[in-house]
Amino acid sequence: MNFKTTLLATAMALTCAVAQAVTLRVANAGDVQSMDPHSLNETLQLSFTASVYEALVGRGKDMALKPLLATKWSQTSPTVWRFELRKGVKFHDGTSFDADDVVFSFKRAAGDGSDMKGVTAPIKAVRKVDASTVEIETGAPFPILPDTLTTLAIMSHKWCEENKAEKPVDRRKGVENTASFKANGTGPYRLKERQPSTRTVLVRNFNYWDKVEGNVDEVVFTPIGNDATRVAALLSGEIDVMEPVPLQDVERVKSSGNLTVLQGAELRTIFLGMDQKRDELLFSNVKGKNPFKDKRVRQAFYQAIDIEAIKSRVMRNASTPTAEMVGPGVRGFQPDMNKRLPYDVEAAKKLLAEAGYPSGFEVAMNCPNDRYVNDAAICQAVAANLARIGVKINLQTETKNTYFPKILRRDTSFYLLGWVPATVDSHDAMYSLIASPTDKGQGQFNLGAYSNPKFDELTAKVQSEIDDKKRNELIREAFKVHQDDIGHIPLHQQSLAWGLNKKVSLVQLPDNRMFFKWITVNSK
Repeated sequence: MNFKTTLLATAMALTCAVAQAVTLRVANAGDVQSMDPHSLNETLQLSFTASVYEALVGRGKDMALKPLLATKWSQTSPTVWRFELRKGVKFHDGTSFDADDVVFSFKRAAGDGSDMKGVTAPIKAVRKVDASTVEIETGAPFPILPDTLTTLAIMSHKWCEENKAEKPVDRRKGVENTASFKANGTGPYRLKERQPSTRTVLVRNFNYWDKVEGNVDEVVFTPIGNDATRVAALLSGEIDVMEPVPLQDVERVKSSGNLTVLQGAELRTIFLGMDQKRDELLFSNVKGKNPFKDKRVRQAFYQAIDIEAIKSRVMRNASTPTAEMVGPGVRGFQPDMNKRLPYDVEAAKKLLAEAGYPSGFEVAMNCPNDRYVNDAAICQAVAANLARIGVKINLQTETKNTYFPKILRRDTSFYLLGWVPATVDSHDAMYSLIASPTDKGQGQFNLGAYSNPKFDELTAKVQSEIDDKKRNELIREAFKVHQDDIGHIPLHQQSLAWGLNKKVSLVQLPDNRMFFKWITVNSK
């Protein structure tokens, strides 16, 4: 074969490769906040970066634990776990993965600015045994440790040092570094382009250590905040997958012919939190005291909310009202305790009067408008409900880009939040959302600083209890303490609604994470 023939053959091969490349166009109501996998413990963030970075342990299509960067794990003592690392794995820049990267990543995730401290808090030490083995020691027995590690991404020690990204991006302070816009993981996709609030592009990592089941070579992710615009993009074929589908448009999308909507129960619980720590609320007309420190006020708010109206009118019956901070499908959920206090406006008024607020009061409420299903509409309904008992809600709805940094700084008096237990276990919600906040990561998302020593004691016992029956009894007792206190106001579990072109085959998980490596786009 002569030189010209060789060039022609090469050009034809490249042309075929380009022609056969499969692009998946995905849209979401909000953007991924950062490329730093330790910067925000939020489902969309963790779902997207999980295609670039990987953890030691992952989950399969059945939500069961599966090996990722660790091939196996075992307990060598009640407080020590040994993880054998996968050999031959390369980061996207060609650097080899080993135990030093694991030790570094756990230290980074536990450091200042990290949003993953809730994962690392129970861990006492991470030690390198050799290049392909690490030991993780916990402060007390922790039987579900592997479950907690599925969201903690491993980063390259060398790359972080070279790019001055040794510390996580701190979303609370608006601090950025190279890891905000660039990435170097071991995952099936690598970052090609990052334009915050506009688009992010991933391309296949053809040196990936594992087989990729899907056929997607390129992922173009676009945030489209406006519901109508996002639906129009799906209907016109500009995008292939969108999430979420506005509830009012589900039937319209389904009837379009070439599209479908995947719906299913989600593990996420939507709830309201209240500042119960400050002696005076930051954003209220009540001066010199904090109304939310009074249980009667918290109960009045709870009983003033017409959850059935929110279910039927706001959520179009695509939600399940709840009285618990975890829902069905989460280990430790207590079916017989899932009974809400009755909706009763007069009882709520009476409670407010007894607490010293017969005419109600004013308070600001923070709410995202592009994170959960109909989140802003839920908050508007809550505000209208509370107006009936004399409470004036000064509602502030905003994009999650500004919402999360604000509430994570605890710069709020009253807020809406949603939570999916990454471990599929009640301890996750207990430890992260309800237990008293500490500087070690406990209560990191207990943004109103609810605190009950008995609950904290039970949380610690749940963490180390290995007997399933005893453990469930402890979880039950803890949830009873929290319910009696009305520490938070649970609202509902929302339903998933993903819209997609029928040429797309994908897996919808109940934790609302979308893995591009499992997606196939059919050309026919």
